[in-house]
Amino acid sequence: MKAVIVAGGEPLPADKAQLAGADFLVAADAGATWLADAGAVPDVLVGDMDSIPDDLFAELQGAGVVIERHAGDKDASDAELAVDHAVARGADQVVVIGALGGERLDHELANLLLLADPTWPATPLDLSLVRGGTSARAVHGGGRLELRGAVGDLVTLLPLNGDAEGVLTDGLRFTLEGEPLRFGRSRGLSNVVERAPASVSLERGTLLVIESSREGESQ
Repeated sequence: MKAVIVAGGEPLPADKAQLAGADFLVAADAGATWLADAGAVPDVLVGDMDSIPDDLFAELQGAGVVIERHAGDKDASDAELAVDHAVARGADQVVVIGALGGERLDHELANLLLLADPTWPATPLDLSLVRGGTSARAVHGGGRLELRGAVGDLVTLLPLNGDAEGVLTDGLRFTLEGEPLRFGRSRGLSNVVERAPASVSLERGTLLVIESSREGESQ
């Protein structure tokens, strides 16, 4: 089941294409404004409602949109709460738009770190953050991730939560053959897909995998 979440960052016009094929849409607070501008209505609105305009909130409430309201003093961001909702509802594919961009670097970093959360259900969760031609996912120790990029696309592998050990790549220009990528170092930056589909796996640790289309972020 595919869920699309719209957070309160800065989605691009091209991100509207991500709405196609969604089984349900979740707006994380201010993400409802972007959805309204795109001519779409969320199935669920999640958050503390400190950023959504009052008139839009009333409109969605009147339209029967499910409202999951949280206190302003909470231990999770609206985006995290929206992902939790989607997973609890049974989604095994979650695409988050509006998680990247905007003025809040802290929110952007927190959203990226959601990918590294090891507490998701045992059933594999395909969680990605998308903005234009850029997408971010994560792969954990013992796992393998098939990349979605075409030949010529950029791929960056960044260790999270310590070193990534036993990194193995297939189809990338700069090959890793069971080598480590050290936490805090930039060795995994700007690799290139030479054969699709490329893939990356590792024995231990967590890698943030960022794919950037060679055509750039379509506006």
